[in-house]
Amino acid sequence: METAEPSIDNSSNCATAILACLALSIVYVASLYVWSSPHNREHPSTIKKRFFSVFIMTLVSPVSLYFGLNDKILQKTTIWEMLGLRWTGLIQATVISLLLTMILFLGPLSLQGFNGLWRLYTEPMYWLASVQTLTWWRNQVVAPLSEEWTFRACMLPLLLQCFTPTTAIFVCPLFFGVAHFHHVVERVKMGMSIKHALFISCFQSTYTTLFGAYAAFLFARTGHFVAPFAAHSFCNHMGFPDLSEIAAYKDPLKRAGLMCLFVIGLIAWCYLLMPMTHPSLFNNNLFWTKHFI
Repeated sequence: METAEPSIDNSSNCATAILACLALSIVYVASLYVWSSPHNREHPSTIKKRFFSVFIMTLVSPVSLYFGLNDKILQKTTIWEMLGLRWTGLIQATVISLLLTMILFLGPLSLQGFNGLWRLYTEPMYWLASVQTLTWWRNQVVAPLSEEWTFRACMLPLLLQCFTPTTAIFVCPLFFGVAHFHHVVERVKMGMSIKHALFISCFQSTYTTLFGAYAAFLFARTGHFVAPFAAHSFCNHMGFPDLSEIAAYKDPLKRAGLMCLFVIGLIAWCYLLMPMTHPSLFNNNLFWTKHFI
């Protein structure tokens, strides 16, 4: 793995980058709560208001790159390329990121197959009913798009100025994971105890941080915004793997087979992650070069 070597005199850039990422996280979460509403997050009016908030954030977030990136970087490339918006390698980035994520979810996908959900995916009415709901648009389009735009496309290039790609990939999702703690407030308002709400939010923050590292890796390796967006949308559709469903099967051989598929998926994902995301496949010589600056 090639790593970038940050320049010695960029301490001010590092401080600016970290502060900019922190500010983006705070503003993103705050934008969800600027509306005074008696309804919970699932109510259509709340969803519509938050759609407007994150739309404004997608316009505001790139400003951090314009003011926070080193002039040397902006002389080599465009803001659009830094944001992962380019045509070269677009199809590869979309297909490979989805395929890799599906391999990781081999166990849950197999479980869906046994439960008959695959047949549901072939029904046009299923998709028609889905796209007519605000919840589907939030989970599959708006949330993945706005979150990957702010927390990956607008943060990772800033962090790559002062960290190696490997370090930046693990620093970037920390802002993403912590940002999910705002759900504590919503859960308490819905009647959940503070202790239970904190436990669930800590768990959610942990796995969103892990996913954030994967999404940041896809963005840095492919140089495409669409790669983490596609993976994020797919993961939102699948949800967190529920191993308890396996226990519902009475046949021990079937339970063992399903568990093996979970393990095989994870091992195959680990084995294929690096070769399937080699920057040369996407003509990406921006983020994974020897010298980013």
